[in-house]
Amino acid sequence: LFTDLCTGLAERGWRVFGSACNRGCRDEDKTYPRRIRWKGVEFLRIWRPRFRQASGLGRLANAAWMIVAWSLMAFDPRIHPDFVIMGTDPILSPVVTFAWRILRPRVRFAHWCHDLYPQAAIAAGLVRDGTYAVRAMQWLLGAAYRRQALIVDIGSCMRRRLEAYDTGACAETIPPWALAELQEPAPIDPTERQLLFGDARLGLLYSGVFGRAHSWAGLPELARALADSGGRIAFSVGGNAAEDLRKSMQESGVPVTFSPMVPGNRLVARLSAGDVQIVSLRENWTGTVVPSKFFGALAIGRPVLFLGSPDSAIAKWITELRVGWVLNPERIEQLARELTEWSESSDAKLQMFRQCHEAYQREFSRSRALDRWDRALRSLE
Repeated sequence: LFTDLCTGLAERGWRVFGSACNRGCRDEDKTYPRRIRWKGVEFLRIWRPRFRQASGLGRLANAAWMIVAWSLMAFDPRIHPDFVIMGTDPILSPVVTFAWRILRPRVRFAHWCHDLYPQAAIAAGLVRDGTYAVRAMQWLLGAAYRRQALIVDIGSCMRRRLEAYDTGACAETIPPWALAELQEPAPIDPTERQLLFGDARLGLLYSGVFGRAHSWAGLPELARALADSGGRIAFSVGGNAAEDLRKSMQESGVPVTFSPMVPGNRLVARLSAGDVQIVSLRENWTGTVVPSKFFGALAIGRPVLFLGSPDSAIAKWITELRVGWVLNPERIEQLARELTEWSESSDAKLQMFRQCHEAYQREFSRSRALDRWDRALRSLE
């Protein structure tokens, strides 16, 4: 996403420098050139030691290394930015503004908030709210937020949480775009369809990482209700909670399918196999993250079944844009009937696929998001 942001702003007339570390995210043996120019962007990569990103201490060491390195870039005579844009990977990245404000006081800052900390860590149960460490992190991030000229969130529920910091910065909501954008709704891939759903008339698919933030509440009951009318739920998952999901479904005895995640070159085929994409977020995580699966589903022309708070941005988009359903645990039988009736009409399915694809192009596409970034930054010039 940040590479797209860099190249997209370069296409719109900005001179852009991008900075990340020189190591692969999931394969730390893989390294990249320290300096390259690509699609109009000059990438200046930072060398870092081979700390293991998969371990807690390694991740903290990597975060500290990158934050210090980005702070020291304020001394770099090769770059003279008007704006510095940073995300939330690693956590505490916004504190880079402290060094830059001292060394380059005229530079303005924009923060694209994808994950809200320490709220996400509290929701995950990693830390307790109200502790000295949490309050120190909130104070530190609050001070960093107040030094931003622009704070970009990715959903209205996240915006409400950020407003508690009373930053005074300009605010904009720019959701992340899908990594795979199609010109029209994807046709159902027959091979993947058979693999995941067999001869089921209706297929609901959860595809992607299943972690601490995700919930399966209501899915066993929905799977049981759909089975009587020829519907089936399938999971193509990985992540730190995937095995818990598998055990829960096995214990419930409901007929569901599990399949490994697929590589990127098969992702569109896998996603297109389902009639409906399942997206979930535990209620206590509302506003700390916004699942990107929602945008990926609409981009290929598939409606979404959302398991989560009705106050979340995704629930509101589903209602406003009419691109799916929000699961209410008290109305599962009614939802099963509605899904079954919808699936029995090929015209209704095709119309919904088109409606979802059009909503994505109109509201969430990469070009629209980059245009909004361009306007937001130029409004601060």
